[in-house]
Amino acid sequence: MDHCTPGMMDGVGRHARWGSDYTPGWSMMSPEERRMHRERLASLRTYEECKAYMDKHREEMAERARLRGLPMPRPPRRDACASL
Repeated sequence: MDHCTPGMMDGVGRHARWGSDYTPGWSMMSPEERRMHRERLASLRTYEECKAYMDKHREEMAERARLRGLPMPRPPRRDACASL
């Protein structure tokens, strides 16, 4: 189940999270994009890396929404990077 599933453990007890509670634009992403997003989040090792990636992701999803004439994605309910 993708929805709100914890990310992969990195062996140190830290993990990123993904799903509609954590990822703006989740509903606009294809299954392949979601898989790639999960893999990318699982590879990040610091909070700063994660925040930079998520900021870029939010910008991309906002542009996708604009091009599709959809409302802007809502801010995530939870911080995907908080556990890093």
